[in-house]
Amino acid sequence: MRRPALRVFATLAVAAGTWSTVAVTSTAAAGPVISHHPRISAGTPRSAGWASSNWSGYAITGTGFTSVTGSWKVPSVAASRKATYSSSWVGIDGFNDSNLIQTGTEQDFYNGSAHYGAWWEILPAAETVIPSISVSPGDTMSATITKGSGSSWTITLKDVTKNQSFTTVQTYNGQETSAEWIQEAPSVGGHVATLANYSSPTLFDPGTVNGGNPGLTVADSGVMIQHGSQVSTPSNPDSDTDGFNVSYGSTAPAAPAS
Repeated sequence: MRRPALRVFATLAVAAGTWSTVAVTSTAAAGPVISHHPRISAGTPRSAGWASSNWSGYAITGTGFTSVTGSWKVPSVAASRKATYSSSWVGIDGFNDSNLIQTGTEQDFYNGSAHYGAWWEILPAAETVIPSISVSPGDTMSATITKGSGSSWTITLKDVTKNQSFTTVQTYNGQETSAEWIQEAPSVGGHVATLANYSSPTLFDPGTVNGGNPGLTVADSGVMIQHGSQVSTPSNPDSDTDGFNVSYGSTAPAAPAS
């Protein structure tokens, strides 16, 4: 899917000129095949540590990342003439390698309506939709990815607002060299999609790595650049370095209150 990211507070700004009416579909099960790729570099940003054509948010790198958590509020998406897509997720690996284990939510607009859903994914497979969680804009989500014995990993995603939960145990053998909280433009048909105009807050809080504070810095942050324009921008970390806001467009939002 996307580059890994740690605990995040993401606030999504409403862009000007959006359409006034949005039909909503609560499940992505019948939609296109969506996948999430590792981070794709898009040059050197001026006000962040990295730039990507498919990821924005925060990622930390190192070794031995075996647990990551995060919670966020599902953003809404504005209507668009062409299909647009966005995902919010927590993951391990994918920043500097081709492996990735992750779980999150989908917020897309296609075929004249908005579509929301929950998923998990381990590359190279496409996302697996979680039909038991019925995602709506504004729902608070909570995710945990934890390594057990050997190559066994547990992925848990909860819709806290609706009291719905999903857990699966899978085999994963990645490098364990990064952890992330990401707002992504996923891939559809093998190509990175145009990012949907996400227009409501996305929060990752609290976020931990290996059970502790991730200690986010500006150097861990990344912006998304598509077709020569910056389309998704995170804030500085909050004062206790475990959260941030992210907005659609090129303007960095204020950091969240701790």
